[in-house]
Amino acid sequence: MSTVKGVAVISGANNTINGSLHFIQNSNGVTHVKGRITGLTPGLHGFHIHSLGDTTNGCNSTGPHYNPLKKDHGAPFDSERHAGDLGNIVANSDGVAEVSIIDSEIPLSGQHSILGRAIVVHADPDDLGRGGHELSKTTGNAGARVGCGVIGLQSSV
Repeated sequence: MSTVKGVAVISGANNTINGSLHFIQNSNGVTHVKGRITGLTPGLHGFHIHSLGDTTNGCNSTGPHYNPLKKDHGAPFDSERHAGDLGNIVANSDGVAEVSIIDSEIPLSGQHSILGRAIVVHADPDDLGRGGHELSKTTGNAGARVGCGVIGLQSSV
C-alpha cells in the first residue's frame, strides 16, 4: 500500500479558531496527524473524529464520535474506545496547539476510512471515559465543539 494523505482546515466560532491538520497513512496502516491550531483557550481540549463531514450548522452537524465498532468512549491507548477517540490536545499560554498524534484506528483508506468525516476540537478536556459523568462513556464530557474541519484527500501537487 502506498502512502495516503489527507488534510483538514480547522475553523471555529467567529473565525477565532483556525488551523490545518495533515493526515499521513503509512504503508503499515498507521496514520500520523500533525498540524497546528490557534485561537484556543490555554489547556487541554478533547480531540475527536466525528462521523459526518457535514458542517452546514458549524461543528454541531458533524454527528457523534466516529465509532464503527460500537464501543464505549475511551482513551487512544485503550482497547475499548471509539475509533475517533484521539484524546486531548494541549494549547499553550498563547492558545496554540501543536498536534502530533500517531494512531492505528483512523485509516485514510479501506472500509473504516476517515476521509469525508470531520475532526473536532472541544472546549473542555476529554475525561477519556474515566470521569464518572453521564457523558463520560459517550463523549468524554469534553464540552462544546469549538473548532472543526472536514478531512479530505490531499492533493499530490
